[in-house]
Amino acid sequence: MEARAQARYIRVTPMKARRVVDLIRGMSATEAQAVLRFTPQAASVPVGKVLDSAIANAAHNYDHTDAESLFISEAYVDEGPTLKRFRPRAQGRAYRIRKRTSHITVVVASKEETR
Repeated sequence: MEARAQARYIRVTPMKARRVVDLIRGMSATEAQAVLRFTPQAASVPVGKVLDSAIANAAHNYDHTDAESLFISEAYVDEGPTLKRFRPRAQGRAYRIRKRTSHITVVVASKEETR
């Protein structure tokens, strides 16, 4: 049994989101929720929401109510489209600002079925 959740077009850079996702990959679901709650990075908020959604999907789709028996089997961050903006600079120049977006995916699986 695998349940997945995905958040797309999140306004956090993929490199910063991968730092947070690398922390929780392979952990149990409840332990990962606790780690994300106290992680100081701003990307931990959307990653935590995706993890909560994956746990809720497991409960709803597979009647898997206890989060203790779930672990994070996959967690990855892909790069979304980049928003291009311009910042005015001296003497009429303009520098490009790249506002990067991310697609965050978390897959939780049951511990009993993987063994």
